[in-house]
Amino acid sequence: MDKSTLKRRNKLVGSAVVGIAVLMMGAAIASSEFFDVLCAKFGLDGRTQRATESPKNITDISVTVRFDANTDKQLPWQFHPVEKSVSMKVGETKTIFYRATNTSDHATTGTASFNVTPEKTGQYFNKIQCFCFQEQTLQPGQSVDMGVTFFIDPKMITDPLTDEVRTITLSYTFYRSKDGLPLTDSAASADNIKLTAAPVSGAASVN
Repeated sequence: MDKSTLKRRNKLVGSAVVGIAVLMMGAAIASSEFFDVLCAKFGLDGRTQRATESPKNITDISVTVRFDANTDKQLPWQFHPVEKSVSMKVGETKTIFYRATNTSDHATTGTASFNVTPEKTGQYFNKIQCFCFQEQTLQPGQSVDMGVTFFIDPKMITDPLTDEVRTITLSYTFYRSKDGLPLTDSAASADNIKLTAAPVSGAASVN
């Protein structure tokens, strides 16, 4: 085999390898996005739903919703629920609050991840308004009460997989963020906490 033929063959093989790699990467991204859509739609992995209005019927079945709060070590906040739990009817709409305090001497921004347990109830846990829908910025030493307005879809008690559930835990974890995304350790150290945004005054909006 002469050198020119070998060179063409190597180029073809190289192009094929690159093409396969691109296809595999595209498939991975597509499958990841598809999985995220499925999780959001069906409450997989404890994902909750987003609603625009309350249900029209309220059942006689009561459930207890517990509230959990966590803060990543990169974010200098104290974060906890104002109430540890509430009792409510399935179909009833409730608004509860979490309190966050910036314990540092500079403005910091956080974004909250969330889920519910048991995970199978995620498709029936609906939020109308939530502080987790957007970034939250606290000024030095500032404390705010951040609201969550939610309901549990009455369909939960007609689903044989969830009809026995009477206790649900709603969990949040706050991370330092920029543009709505949690910062990685390397990004956080490089950024040196130079995150600023419009200050939040008084009780935070539940948007």
